Amino acid sequence: MIQIQIYDTTLRDGEQTPGVHFGPRQKLDIALRLAKAGVDVIEAGFPASSPGDAEAVAGIAEASGKGRLGDTVVSALARMRRDDVDAAAKAVREARRSRLHVFIATSDIHLEYKLRITREECLQRIRDCVAYGRTLCREDGRPAFDEVEFSAEDATRTDPDFLAEAVRCAAEEGAQIVNIPDTVGYTTPDEFRRILTGLREKVPGSYRLSVHCHNDLGMATANSLAAAECGAEQIECTVNGLGERAGNAAMEEIVMALRVRRDAIRNRGEELSCRIDPHEITETSRLVASLSGIAVAPNKAVVGANAFAHASGIHQHGVMAARGTYEIMKPEEIGLNANTIVLGKLSGRHAFADRTAQLGYTLDAAGIDAAFARFKEIADKKSVMTDDDIRAIVGEYLDSREGRYYLETFQIQSGNHIRAMALVSLIVKEPGGSEEGNPVATEAAPGEGPVDAAFNAVNRIAGADGSAGRVELVSYGITAVTEGTDALGEAKVKIRDAESGTVFSGRGVSTDVIKASIKAYLGAINKWTAMREAAGEESPAE
Repeated sequence: MIQIQIYDTTLRDGEQTPGVHFGPRQKLDIALRLAKAGVDVIEAGFPASSPGDAEAVAGIAEASGKGRLGDTVVSALARMRRDDVDAAAKAVREARRSRLHVFIATSDIHLEYKLRITREECLQRIRDCVAYGRTLCREDGRPAFDEVEFSAEDATRTDPDFLAEAVRCAAEEGAQIVNIPDTVGYTTPDEFRRILTGLREKVPGSYRLSVHCHNDLGMATANSLAAAECGAEQIECTVNGLGERAGNAAMEEIVMALRVRRDAIRNRGEELSCRIDPHEITETSRLVASLSGIAVAPNKAVVGANAFAHASGIHQHGVMAARGTYEIMKPEEIGLNANTIVLGKLSGRHAFADRTAQLGYTLDAAGIDAAFARFKEIADKKSVMTDDDIRAIVGEYLDSREGRYYLETFQIQSGNHIRAMALVSLIVKEPGGSEEGNPVATEAAPGEGPVDAAFNAVNRIAGADGSAGRVELVSYGITAVTEGTDALGEAKVKIRDAESGTVFSGRGVSTDVIKASIKAYLGAINKWTAMREAAGEESPAE
């Protein structure tokens, strides 16, 4: 049996999904859940990209050093620059096992138009940075990284001979893992097999072969599995297929395909498997959906709400007679079980804290207190609080905990024959200030409806109407988290900075849909405000 390593890049590539931002604590929660699921390598982030990302990677590395991630390797991404490598080394120095992941584009279109360098310059950068990463040491003399991975960005559109040269340079300088990304989701399974087989023939060696497939043409999972069939020993993927554009190969699809079709997906007749515990798939998917704010599509393979639903009468009859007629997986295999813990307004703080921990959230005492207060506030209006309610409450808290603006009160005037008017009061917290004694700002604004009016009032307070910048509403929606007239409504919004085009997301929960909407909008506005305040801290140029 051949063991395929699962390299999860939810925290790095997944975070490149428009509107997604994971704070250090959110990244740690996801990392702990990934390690529990059995992920071999976690790409914790890109330390040179921002101080916040460096902090998040360092936090995960520290947890690793304390044994909280087991044997899972902590990987940090870096461009082919020594200062990037230094930043990665600093961030992962506390990890029990660490990896440097250096990358550079190798396709002619990227070399000419993005990097503006020649092929020879590209090869020289590979030689220099891989060698530097391999020889870089800590203060005590130990290697800065346990292993080095090299990625040839846009490999599937790279001239095969030049790709072989790039891989040869990396391998000769000591890269133990060579990653061949289908960066723009361009290749097909048969073509990918030919690329990988040809590469192995041209560049033999002891390096481990890895792949990283995007889903632009809907073939990311198929391409990843095709690669495993012809010798790839590592598959890079994300939970729920998160990632920029159409996303990445989805971890849950790869894991269950290897499990369900072990008879067909083989390498030279040998069975392929991985370390992932399938029973952790559902809760891992739900945690990432909660913290990213990106809902899983109902028809999403494996983890979608309809993945085990049967509407057709013929299908229902078949499943009742024998589940195998229409179900190729058992829902229990992926940890899909009915909620067993029912919390309500009489539940105590201890029960609430225990359940949030079981769901994968790491909250300190202040966080438990704040989330529990919201839980009690909402539970007083609902008969039963489910796990989905708790996820929504904790997700909202994590979204807003670093914010500048907090909702104090609001009043709405609306009707059939008058234009809606909103009066909104927000607590304005200074950066790094205390939780107490903050001023309250109040503004009124008209709108096409109560929600639009409330958003306009928030914009006036935050300066998002033009005084400090301008934002545009990209999307807004509200859904019931649970059933019934007392259902908890979860609002989600996305806004775009008018100058940079950067998209920010936010969410809010309440049994009052307007309150949920305002809180969601504030979540996005707080992220927008933070970006503008940090505008002087630019990421290093490519």
